[in-house]
Amino acid sequence: MSETERVIAIENENISAVFGQYDANIKKIEQELGVQVVNRGDVVKIKGPNKRTVEAGQKVVYELLMAARKKEEITEQVVQYLLDGVESVLPEEVEKMYDDVICLTINGRPIKPKTLGQKKYVDLIRNNTIVFGIGPAGTGKTYLAMAMAITAFKNNEVNRIILTRPAIEAGEKLGFLPGDLQQKVDPYLRPLYDALYEIMGAEKFAANMEKGLIEVAPLAYMRGRTLDNAFIVLDEAQNTTPEQMKMFLTRLGYGSKAVITGDLTQIDLAEGKKSGLTQASRILKGIADIGMITLTNQDVVRHPLVQKIIAAYEKSETMAREKSRPSRTLLRKRK
Repeated sequence: MSETERVIAIENENISAVFGQYDANIKKIEQELGVQVVNRGDVVKIKGPNKRTVEAGQKVVYELLMAARKKEEITEQVVQYLLDGVESVLPEEVEKMYDDVICLTINGRPIKPKTLGQKKYVDLIRNNTIVFGIGPAGTGKTYLAMAMAITAFKNNEVNRIILTRPAIEAGEKLGFLPGDLQQKVDPYLRPLYDALYEIMGAEKFAANMEKGLIEVAPLAYMRGRTLDNAFIVLDEAQNTTPEQMKMFLTRLGYGSKAVITGDLTQIDLAEGKKSGLTQASRILKGIADIGMITLTNQDVVRHPLVQKIIAAYEKSETMAREKSRPSRTLLRKRK
């Protein structure tokens, strides 16, 4: 059987980044695609008996080379993402993703989408007044929304940032916590504070909070207000009731933009209560200027194990749903 071979020119300074420590990146490509990848001076050769897998290997190596040229960190997760998307992801799309810098953190680290799902999410925020970002933990829903909010604020596109999330334990449990109401709800808002500190810096954040230019508050504080010229992020929206969601959406004023994020697999509402995020994502679908995206476990940018955990839970929940459904035979008997 004849062997297929493809060649990619590579600069010496990028070889170590593409191949990874102890050639870990290349070994992963070889193992998953059944090809052989070797470095010969200023070229990389991809060989194998199957033309389709060799071309797939060539594509993944080329995308890793693009990442190396743009000084992107190439992790095990990046390699796996490119392998998983080898049939559907286009190199041009990957290049646009790497070029899309939203803003810099206080330490000068660029914040940018790390998956094509995240890139689509960011583009939806740019091009729509309201965006629903739905997906599992670790997909960057809140963090990217915060980065977009801070960028809009710095560019004078909005006058203030409003960050909110429901405090679903807003009854007895909060009452037993020490301090005033703000101190009671702060633990529920901590993830929003953490993102603000990292992107904006603690001092600038505190100064803008004092001036009222940044507001971090529980969802209940939104009632009765009209929010003009603001970038509003509603986090953990799966824990809103339909009434709360309608109340929030109708707060939107002129010159404002809203991003609603949530994970429909982690609804903490009392049994029997419907999620406002589930309802809104259904009834508002297709309305102009409202963008919606569902991120998946492939968009998870935390530890690679998080992807596997989410996939395992999804599989378990699917199997449980299948078991709970009455069989067709049983349905026929009932009829």
